[in-house]
Amino acid sequence: MKLKPLGDRVVIKQLEAEEKTKSGIVLPGSAKEKPQEAEVVAVGPGGMVDGKEITMHVKAGDRVIYSKYAGTEVKVDGQEYIIVKQNDILAIVE
Repeated sequence: MKLKPLGDRVVIKQLEAEEKTKSGIVLPGSAKEKPQEAEVVAVGPGGMVDGKEITMHVKAGDRVIYSKYAGTEVKVDGQEYIIVKQNDILAIVE
């Protein structure tokens, strides 16, 4: 199954949380902070959304930083994804 976002929505896959701190301490699962960095999996077509012309600025494969509480989490074929609006993406990591 493949996800195809509509309008100005973007499907992202969250990158894994760090297993160790910089000083080498191993973190248990409950202590790991969810990263706000993700990889773009699919991008909607943009176009007219709510009466405004939307141009998509991200593409599949981009690494992005997104708002902490943004989006809807979905699970497809055992993989977890987050569907966010493009304006919830704060930056592209280059």
